Amino acid sequence: MIDFERTGHGSVVVLVHGITESKRSWDPLVQRLADSHDVLAVDLRGHGASLAQSPFDILTMASDVHDVLDALALDEPLLIGHSLGGTVVSAYAAMYSSRGVINVDQSLRLGDFRESLRSVEAMLRGDDATFQGVINAIFEGMRGELGEQEWLRLQSLRRADQQVVLGVWSAVLDLDAKELDAMVGALASAIEVPYLSLHGTEPGEDYDEWLRALVMDARVERWEGFGHYPHLVDQDRFVRLVDEFDATLKTP
Repeated sequence: MIDFERTGHGSVVVLVHGITESKRSWDPLVQRLADSHDVLAVDLRGHGASLAQSPFDILTMASDVHDVLDALALDEPLLIGHSLGGTVVSAYAAMYSSRGVINVDQSLRLGDFRESLRSVEAMLRGDDATFQGVINAIFEGMRGELGEQEWLRLQSLRRADQQVVLGVWSAVLDLDAKELDAMVGALASAIEVPYLSLHGTEPGEDYDEWLRALVMDARVERWEGFGHYPHLVDQDRFVRLVDEFDATLKTP
């Protein structure tokens, strides 16, 4: 079962959280977006109040989100995903109809992520204390300019389940670089809607060109130094960004 909350009126916006987090991570933004949008915030499987039922791969999670929208008779959403959610909404846009995508601080160049993840793979597969320690270190390194109160709120929400995390990251850990590039390329090249990639951490100087080679209608925006949570660091700016981007999209 996939848990979700829906609020507001207007064009449909779907919010998808990052790994180990939940729909609650979007709480500071939900009501503000709901002033002009029909906002659906979901818990991915294995996260929040949703069941931890394998598999935990990106395509399955994207299908879960689509099933929720289908059950609610909602279509042509603007998809907004942070971190893991960024890959989930990208996969959704490749497989199903949508209005557009905002990917928050998730590079699709997973080969780079593969190298950093493999350097801590043994600890990720270790006992629970070791696993929790490396997860905490990963997130601490991406905090950026996020304030203390908001950081503590996110930490209180975090639920790092080893089976879920390893399931989500299985493709990155198990595929070789060529296989991973082929998987990403096949998905990204199927995205035919406007795609905004927002980064608070640097995705690489050539990332704009790399992404546009795969996703024709893509643009990259950098909020330098903000860290992994740019949408929570400057919430006013993010809400404006969503409204402005949505205004450029085709009416459902």
